[in-house]
Amino acid sequence: MTSYKQLLEQRESLELQIREAKKRETGTAIAQVRALISEFGLTAQDVFPSTKARVARAGAKVAAKYRNTATGQTWTGRGKAPKWIDGKERTQFLIR
Repeated sequence: MTSYKQLLEQRESLELQIREAKKRETGTAIAQVRALISEFGLTAQDVFPSTKARVARAGAKVAAKYRNTATGQTWTGRGKAPKWIDGKERTQFLIR
């Protein structure tokens, strides 16, 4: 039967082998990916199409939904309501 200490040594050895194999195989995978990208003239958008769309949506401006007719101030309806609309019937401030 294998002792606890021997098992720990085996685990340490295996973890080292795992790290080395991952490093070696990652390098090979990256080289293959780069070759395919070069061969087919691919862009990041081709490979990861949702990345750009997500970034664009995150920073996109939202159209104003409400306007204070007295001052011209607007509010999108998101976040904390401004004082000029807080506690009032919002339909009268809707932008149509």
